[in-house]
Amino acid sequence: MSQSDTRPGLTRRDFLRRGAAAAAGAAAFPLIVPGRALGLGGAVSANSRITVGFIGMGKMARGHLGSFLADPECQVLSLCDVERGRLESQAARVNAHYAAASGQGGYSACDVYGDFRALCARPDIDAVVIATPNHWHALNAVEALKNGKDVYLEKPLARTVNEGKALVRAARRYGRILQTGSQQRSDTAFRQACELVRNGRIGGVREVYVNVGGPPQEDNLPPEPVPEGLDWEMWLGPCMWRPYSSVLAPPESFDGWPEWRYYRPFAGGAMTDWGAHHYDIAQWGLGMDGSGPVEVIPPNPDNPEVTRITHVYANGVRMFHGGAGTGAGVEFVGTEGRVRVNRSQFLETEPGRLKHEIIGPNETRLYSSPDHRRNFLEAVRTRREPICPVEVGHRSATVCHLANIAHWLRRPLKWDPVLEEFPDDPEANRLLGRPMRAPWQLI
Repeated sequence: MSQSDTRPGLTRRDFLRRGAAAAAGAAAFPLIVPGRALGLGGAVSANSRITVGFIGMGKMARGHLGSFLADPECQVLSLCDVERGRLESQAARVNAHYAAASGQGGYSACDVYGDFRALCARPDIDAVVIATPNHWHALNAVEALKNGKDVYLEKPLARTVNEGKALVRAARRYGRILQTGSQQRSDTAFRQACELVRNGRIGGVREVYVNVGGPPQEDNLPPEPVPEGLDWEMWLGPCMWRPYSSVLAPPESFDGWPEWRYYRPFAGGAMTDWGAHHYDIAQWGLGMDGSGPVEVIPPNPDNPEVTRITHVYANGVRMFHGGAGTGAGVEFVGTEGRVRVNRSQFLETEPGRLKHEIIGPNETRLYSSPDHRRNFLEAVRTRREPICPVEVGHRSATVCHLANIAHWLRRPLKWDPVLEEFPDDPEANRLLGRPMRAPWQLI
């Protein structure tokens, strides 16, 4: 295993030196050639492996890593993280996997990096999996896209609306695939629920209830000493400097979900963390996943009839935060029935026969994908749009961001989903983005 490289890029000499060392340590494997080198127009040849790098090696990434290692059509070449122990342990996992797969020991070709720019600069990588804290999503992904990589990017797509717009522009400018990690779109129950709604099985939709947690809290965590092996400056990246906190960046031994997601400087709370899943399904069922609402209304403590964050669509449909039953989920209420769905099952349909209805061949059929990561790899190979492309991930995250902004300002807001701005509202528009600490910036 090579030492962590924190430089922003690799020279050709560096790359050739690394390639020679990797080949010596993995003689049982064939020469690794990036798949797109054998294809046409940026596509991966049908007979070649898709080469993959990982940025961020936390709990979610470790789950993804197991799936990609198990797939014979791809090969993981490199990993990046700012915590040395986590990085080295996962590189050892990759090396052990390929050593066992080859039937011979001594595989040590998985390179590790402390700076994502070095990984993205490698010409032998086709695709990058990004599972970093939300404040890094846009910078990581834009760097990968402009270096010609296809990207699997964890949800929510971006920390702000403006960062999401930058990702949409970059994916289209560089002609790359970007799959958002909203894996409920590859779950049969969610797709069937949305097909029932889209085909009028509950009549005209009147209301939607999305049961997820709320907005983020302010950062008031006490300072702690930076642990050995963590590059805290790189963890913070574009965020304003603050002392280290183990709540935000727990040690390698911690196997739970880190809580940076609940603090405003780094993410959007459960509203974006779970909301990116369930508001995504709500928009899919409404057929609005390429657009969005026209108004968002926060709770009003002086009005007992306005107790939930509410999104209003141009057709009059109202989407309420909360109230979809037990656990995180979505409920569609129509003039002739209702459909409620969560991660486990259909909880309820009214009338009950709806859950057994078959969508006919001439009705609206939604994109069917049995496996979200496999769908991404197929898109890399075929150049077909994935089930949750960058525009969809951006629009779903935007619904969550609008809810947070209305909560912060404590007043109703008009929204233009075409221009993606609050008309004549400079105070609200300022919250569509956040300043980045130098030297980080989106270009």
